[in-house]
Amino acid sequence: MVATFDGGVAVHDLPAPVDRLYGGLRVRYLGPRPLTQNDSVSSKNTTLVYADAGYAITAHWIVGLNVFNLLNTYASDIDYFYVSRLPGEPLAGVADIHTHPAEPREIRATVTYRW
Repeated sequence: MVATFDGGVAVHDLPAPVDRLYGGLRVRYLGPRPLTQNDSVSSKNTTLVYADAGYAITAHWIVGLNVFNLLNTYASDIDYFYVSRLPGEPLAGVADIHTHPAEPREIRATVTYRW
């Protein structure tokens, strides 16, 4: 069994004078996952935090800022366990965990037009 959690808080529809602002914070957790059928090899857990904030300039134009991996956590998005062989390694290869790392902290600005 793998424990997972994905949840967060959002702030929007505020009263004046901050009625044009919005924001949110989100947490994604994936517990250790089995990488083999007999669960002899497992991945480590992964926890990532995301944030967003924005401002409605008018009823149609909105500017925002998204921060992915807010805490700049070094973690894996996905792991695989299989035999691979690099130059200089035995012909039979080496069984190991291969990781696709989570993206480092990234900040994106957005401009949205709603009609």
